[in-house]
Amino acid sequence: MGEEFGSVDMMKEEKKKIDETASEEKTHFVLIHGISGGAWCWYKLRCLLENSGYRVSCLDLKGCGVDQNDPNTLLSFNDYNQPLIHFLSSLSDNHQVILVGHSAGGLCLSDAIIKFGKKRIKLAIFVAATMLKSGFATDQDIKDGVPDLSEFGEVNEVYEMSFGLGEDCPPTTILVKKELQRKILYQLSPQEDSTLAGMLLRPGPIQALLKAQFTYPENGAEDVPRIYIKTTHDNVMKPHQQEAMTKKWPPSDVYVLESDHSPFFSAPFLLFGLLLKAAISFGC
Repeated sequence: MGEEFGSVDMMKEEKKKIDETASEEKTHFVLIHGISGGAWCWYKLRCLLENSGYRVSCLDLKGCGVDQNDPNTLLSFNDYNQPLIHFLSSLSDNHQVILVGHSAGGLCLSDAIIKFGKKRIKLAIFVAATMLKSGFATDQDIKDGVPDLSEFGEVNEVYEMSFGLGEDCPPTTILVKKELQRKILYQLSPQEDSTLAGMLLRPGPIQALLKAQFTYPENGAEDVPRIYIKTTHDNVMKPHQQEAMTKKWPPSDVYVLESDHSPFFSAPFLLFGLLLKAAISFGC
């Protein structure tokens, strides 16, 4: 009996090793949310990708989703993006991923590209995202990469703001007011998804994001291919802003998607198709 159990245990251990190897060999998508969002934003895409045999990781950045940090205490971009950097650092040798960033999550991708290059990142896909090579280094970068929501009202009419450093200092977090969220973020999305988002969105650490500035080293970072997915009915990252960023830092290719700012809700099947197209195009 002892030998029998030993054989079963060895078989289980061998199966575990085989399963782990198979998982390592699967194309691995890592999905990064934008300001105020969380891993929950990607629930439709995660299902579509995993049901098609891909490996998927959805991360909560600091102060986002279910992360317990107070976003008002996050004043450094490196601190905010630490969960992604830690995740990539923990991967096994030679394991590469496809990074997908939405909205302000594009800044997180740029940071990761600089820190890891092709060692960890096979492809970076920016979805209606801030794609700035140097981050917010100039006034033009801010004009191109920061949403202008003035058509919806004054700043204090559009955003709920918190002042963690005091009323005399700039706001530490912002959140689009609930009554404007559907109009601004989800105007083409199903009602149930915008309702879910209204329950889960958290104030975003705006001071941390505005401190995102990058310098590209000589580590092959420039060799990481990038795809930009433009969203044509976007009220947040306006089409002319997306156009300006892709001209200033040209990606390998630009795809166009008829959607609002949140295609993971409004056009999940089309977005899924573009992610697969990008992966296949680069041999992933």
